[in-house]
Amino acid sequence: MANQLLAGKRGVIFGALDANSIAWKVAERCVEEGAKITLTNAPVALRMGEIQKLGEKLGAEVIPADATNLEDLEALFTKSQEVLGGKIDFVLHSIGMSLNVRKKKPYTGLKYEWMQKTFDISAISFHKVMQTLYNMDGMNDWGSILALTYIASQRVFPDYSEMAESKSLLESFARSFGYHYAKKNKVRVNTISQSPTMTTAGSGIKGFDDFFGYADKMSPLGNASAEACADYVIFMFSDLSKMITMQNLYHDGGFSNMGMAPEILE
Repeated sequence: MANQLLAGKRGVIFGALDANSIAWKVAERCVEEGAKITLTNAPVALRMGEIQKLGEKLGAEVIPADATNLEDLEALFTKSQEVLGGKIDFVLHSIGMSLNVRKKKPYTGLKYEWMQKTFDISAISFHKVMQTLYNMDGMNDWGSILALTYIASQRVFPDYSEMAESKSLLESFARSFGYHYAKKNKVRVNTISQSPTMTTAGSGIKGFDDFFGYADKMSPLGNASAEACADYVIFMFSDLSKMITMQNLYHDGGFSNMGMAPEILE
């Protein structure tokens, strides 16, 4: 049910690929809650995915941008402000990719060129997004910037490979840049650590289906769905969360606080 929590707000959503994407669900909920948004993804992802359909459905302009390219990001935020009619109120960074994982390289045999690319795409791009907005004064005061992360940033999940380090770096950027953005514009920066979710990206990880079931049993509430995550993001974009910043927020049905669940032994 929509409550117009984002009425009058303007946002940019990174990473909507198809209807299974968390970013896709977030975009739909943002518009339901009264926001105006632009959608963006890398040019190659625009060709592979269905984001144009989402843009048409929501009346949102789709602006191609490589999140690792500073010129692309500056053009994206300049165009978004023109299209939306003012500075940005919220941004979702939902970006992650590892060539090592895709190519099934073992963690003890990673290709370092690919690892650096993973870090650039999955984590450093978050810093680039924030630095670009910071330098161009593109965010409204009390705005909200979010990135999606995973508990592998804090604990060992062997098949998650160097994406684990990427998420650790991502969370560190949220804390460090969150300080500077709060001091300048009261902009809050947080990460949401989501349950394993049946997305196109998640399904590319070895043994994902088995782990999804394991996490679902371990979590007292079960795995949090993409739709539930979108609801949480709406809260974090809204004025109801104005004093939350520099946090890594677990949205995982309780998984992060569990030691052992009897269901696993059955």
